[in-house]
Amino acid sequence: MSELNATAAALLGLLHDGPATGGQLVAGAGERFGAFFSVTRSQVYRELPALSKEGLVRLGKQGPRSSQQYLITAAGKKAFKAWLTSEAGPDHLRSPLILRLVHAGSLTAKQRQSLLDSARASYSQQLDDAKAATKAAEGPYEKAVAEFAQAQAKAALKLLDAIPAA
Repeated sequence: MSELNATAAALLGLLHDGPATGGQLVAGAGERFGAFFSVTRSQVYRELPALSKEGLVRLGKQGPRSSQQYLITAAGKKAFKAWLTSEAGPDHLRSPLILRLVHAGSLTAKQRQSLLDSARASYSQQLDDAKAATKAAEGPYEKAVAEFAQAQAKAALKLLDAIPAA
């Protein structure tokens, strides 16, 4: 068995909750991981056959419109547990906003302002969502992650506030 990448591990973790289709996994990742770990539809549909080939998931029931359920296998549970207990390594920030800010000199003043306004609205909403998630958190890990989401949104808003008006 090869070492799991983070996307594969995320999918195996979601499959611990029960069988799911690729579309359900995409939606579940969005709900559970939010802004911390994005999982795209193309990543899911690329990973599922690889996980199946490795024997970490197996095909379940065929659903409507040719949707295919996947179930985690005993080997998948073992691989996921090994991934969970392995060294996490460094986090990698992939922020479309920061990438755009690095290149904002290529924009007009109006385009830069639009970028800032849009980002401010987005991070304000993320902050509100994170506050609600903190209040709704049922356990210490879920609460800690929600509080981290608040801190991340506040940091992004602070970054945006530090940029002078053009």
